[in-house]
Amino acid sequence: MNVLVVNDDGIKAEGIFHLVQALSKVADVYVCAPDGQRSAKSHSLTLTDCVYMKTVDFPGAVEAVQLSGTPADCTKFGLQYFGEAGIEIDMVYSGINMGSNLGMDTLYSGTVGAAAEAALFGIKAVAVSVDSHTPTYFEKACELAVKMMNQVMEKLPSGYVLSINTPDLPSSEIKGVKLANLGPRYYEDKFYLKEDGGYMLSGEPSFEEICENQDSVLITEKYATITPLQFDFTAYNQFDNVGGWEF
Repeated sequence: MNVLVVNDDGIKAEGIFHLVQALSKVADVYVCAPDGQRSAKSHSLTLTDCVYMKTVDFPGAVEAVQLSGTPADCTKFGLQYFGEAGIEIDMVYSGINMGSNLGMDTLYSGTVGAAAEAALFGIKAVAVSVDSHTPTYFEKACELAVKMMNQVMEKLPSGYVLSINTPDLPSSEIKGVKLANLGPRYYEDKFYLKEDGGYMLSGEPSFEEICENQDSVLITEKYATITPLQFDFTAYNQFDNVGGWEF
């Protein structure tokens, strides 16, 4: 099994180190990750600038490169680069993200965007995240990443991403794993003026409503969550509505 590991926190982030170590016990791991922080880049690609690649040593990886582009660039480039070397990638893992990807976070997430790029290629993809920007506990996320590998390969159709989120807790304190909906978690955020004259976006998440099996609620209740994601944005439930309009 050949696995490509990408992320959005950068190749030196602690999360990707733990994920590669875990996956290297069950697969041949190849890495293509950004050369620095690229959070919230979503599914963006670099089109008007060049990207630059550099080979690096990475513990547990057969081969690793860092890229000056976005997380989705890393997936696209990694599949091409290793493919041209005769290495057929079977799965793509994105993460471990330092910070959860719950609710509407998935729209902005570079972690999910990088996994989605693999799904567009028809390659099985998994996104893995821990619910803290300064996490301490990666064990459960690594455990689930490894445990899901064969099931994703055998049972998840191409074009989908499996998103795994775990609380930042020791495995012994996590109550279990639940299949979860993307909950309606938004942000009460705005741009704040800094002393240097620039503006920085900041804010806190808000929960406008609570629904059964909501991922962002289950995390606070000490459950890890698993959510299958799809990328067809078509609002099929609006066909009858819009179909009655005068075009």
